[in-house]
Amino acid sequence: MTHRALLVVAAVLFPWSVRAADPWETIKPYMAPPAEFAGKLGEYRNPLKFEDGREVTTPEQWAQRRREILAKWTGVMGPWPAALAEPRITVIESAERDGFTQHKVRVTVAEGREQNGYLLVPPGATKERPAPAVLVPFYEPETSINQSNERTKPGDSLTFRAYAYHLTQRGFVTLSIGSPGGDARLPDTAGNAVLQPLSYLGYVAHNCAGALAARPEVDAKRIGIVGHSYGGKWALFASALSDRFAAAVWSDPGIVFDEKRSNVNYWEPWYLGLDPSLKQQRKPGMVTAANGRTGAYKAMVEKGMDLHELHALLAPRPFLVSGGAEDPPARWVALNHAVAVNKLLGQENRVGMQNRPAHGPSAEANEVV
Repeated sequence: MTHRALLVVAAVLFPWSVRAADPWETIKPYMAPPAEFAGKLGEYRNPLKFEDGREVTTPEQWAQRRREILAKWTGVMGPWPAALAEPRITVIESAERDGFTQHKVRVTVAEGREQNGYLLVPPGATKERPAPAVLVPFYEPETSINQSNERTKPGDSLTFRAYAYHLTQRGFVTLSIGSPGGDARLPDTAGNAVLQPLSYLGYVAHNCAGALAARPEVDAKRIGIVGHSYGGKWALFASALSDRFAAAVWSDPGIVFDEKRSNVNYWEPWYLGLDPSLKQQRKPGMVTAANGRTGAYKAMVEKGMDLHELHALLAPRPFLVSGGAEDPPARWVALNHAVAVNKLLGQENRVGMQNRPAHGPSAEANEVV
């Protein structure tokens, strides 16, 4: 499928505003940086250079460089356990809802680990006509299916976080899951004391994608991932570290390290700051002299690593940043590196960003998603 065809499919996901006659016209303005950021690469280390300084000039060399980047990040965060051979989705109960079928499910996410979730299936998705699917991770799965107890009325902000509900209404099979162990700040990493929690979330998502791919109503070649905030960080790491996702959307996770923004908090021990050697982990909050960096995050900063290298790992798969308060237009300076990698691979319009002022999603932002 061409990039244009992918975007035409992805552009009609949400019902809050009138659809454009040509969805590409809705997407096109967000597939290139504003003039003030065009071509700017900042001080980020160039992903198109090997660790020894050699330049990457061919797609074949990029394949080698990609393996090098992945090995570097895995080396700092800890290696993944082996992927589950047969991840499964077990249906607990089913009900018809708003024109689709809602299944309450248990999903195998790691060896000996299952967690609750929801599988939403539109009526057109069958074994004979499998549909594309999207994994939607968040703190808990109910928000994603528009059944959160926190939602007080149809028009409030949480409704705009119900990605799974609205995607399914547009013909996508969706799987919504929450934090392993039930508490994002006390993550269950399946007994692996070495693996950083955010990388473990990527591993969980990898297995969930495998479980989706095994479903007869799912097109295994078209599985995407969408997440907001905490879910956005989860979606970023999952789509970068796993090749099972054909496309990704990250809603305002903080797409680079930024210690001036309290919500771009990759330094926290429930993300990348876990240090197994400490009896007591760092206190939550901003990085200060008295409450410094720890764990893998500390090592990454000292090595000059940043998340733009993970962006590059997606190429040539398309991704969109649905940016808010944590990801303003200036983040294009980091995204331009992924654009450059795609250009080397002969691809255009694979990296996009739409911006809003607030952290929470909006009707306009979700229409672009």
